[in-house]
Amino acid sequence: MPPMPPASPESRHYRPRRALWDTLWDNKAVRVGGVFLLLALCGLIILALVREQTGTEGFLVGLGLAVLPVPLLIAAFRWMDRVDPKPWRSLVFAFAWGACAATLVALLANGYATKWLLTSVDVAQGADPSSWSATFVAPVVEESAKAAAILLLYLFRRRDFNGIVDGVVVAGITATGFAFTENILYLGNAFASDQSFGHSGLPSTTAATFFIRVLMSPFAHPLFTSMTGLGFGLAATLAARRRVLRVVVPVAALLTAMLLHALWNGSATLPGIGFLAVYALFMVPVFGLLTWLVIWSRQNELHTLRVHLPAYQAAGWLTPPEPLALASMRARGIARDLARRTGGTAAARAVAEYISFATSLAFLRHRAHRGAPDPDFTAREQELLHHLWQRKHIAQPALAQATAAVPRPFAPPAQPWGHTWPGAPGQYR
Repeated sequence: MPPMPPASPESRHYRPRRALWDTLWDNKAVRVGGVFLLLALCGLIILALVREQTGTEGFLVGLGLAVLPVPLLIAAFRWMDRVDPKPWRSLVFAFAWGACAATLVALLANGYATKWLLTSVDVAQGADPSSWSATFVAPVVEESAKAAAILLLYLFRRRDFNGIVDGVVVAGITATGFAFTENILYLGNAFASDQSFGHSGLPSTTAATFFIRVLMSPFAHPLFTSMTGLGFGLAATLAARRRVLRVVVPVAALLTAMLLHALWNGSATLPGIGFLAVYALFMVPVFGLLTWLVIWSRQNELHTLRVHLPAYQAAGWLTPPEPLALASMRARGIARDLARRTGGTAAARAVAEYISFATSLAFLRHRAHRGAPDPDFTAREQELLHHLWQRKHIAQPALAQATAAVPRPFAPPAQPWGHTWPGAPGQYR
């Protein structure tokens, strides 16, 4: 073939023009800012709607009472997520979605559904449109609205989903935000009702609503939505070739969440002690089973570190004591305390970051082992190894001392998945 002619100066400096939307979409800061701006707009709208229904005084009382269980619930889900903590920005998005977007959708959709039932259901036959809406409409609308946040994080923050714990944590935080806003509405309406009847002292309706929604069942919404999170967590563990199952499992989990929600709402209309029977004989055992499943799954996450980190130790990236210490929550805490005593807060932060990067490295390898490697596996692996190498002079001595807190001797298992490692550790010096 004849040689190509030399490129002209115009062709060498040519850059194809891009649409303004494409340029903005490629900017991560613009995307994140747009999402949170939309959530803030939803928050302002839901704030106005709730205040319109409860009044200013009722809104303030409802807000003050509804915020009480939020720190405890968030702390509980963060405790579940201690092995591989999710980024705060993902958790803030989940909470904001539940508190603003999901509640706005639910409030509007449930309101329209109740109005339609009022004009369609024959009230003379004894049917209660409000009960029908709460039992058959609200569970479908609310669980679908909350599931949207889990789906978005599953699609766009795929690295954060490594198993059951990740799905349950994201779902629980989303539902906590939803329950927070919903409790403001219910408690504010209860207070306004008591004020209209002239109750003095502690209003009876407000006290009863607070007892049922805040003290007796603060885990209700997180329990329902955790079923959906459980489905997405299970789907994340499946191999990429099992495409049908990866769709069916989350859908089945969402339907389970709707069923539990409908059962809970329907039990409120049962006569006598029907509500307490459903609460004691069904909801509490389901909650206990889910708690046990999450704790068991968290132990499996630590097992993942024990299985996959020895390969990096054999390649020279980690010292022999580290896989054992990194796979022990007690040793992790001791290592951070040791670093804080010797080097202050900055050293403790470096050890915490070292632990986080090593955990991400183990899960990166685990996903590849089960047949679903990240598209940028090699680049991501070298990035994580680079971060480990930068902090090893602080973290490795602390982890070596913390290994003494782990009683069992550790024998590195055989490498479960072969891989050609990057260059020698010294390449990052």
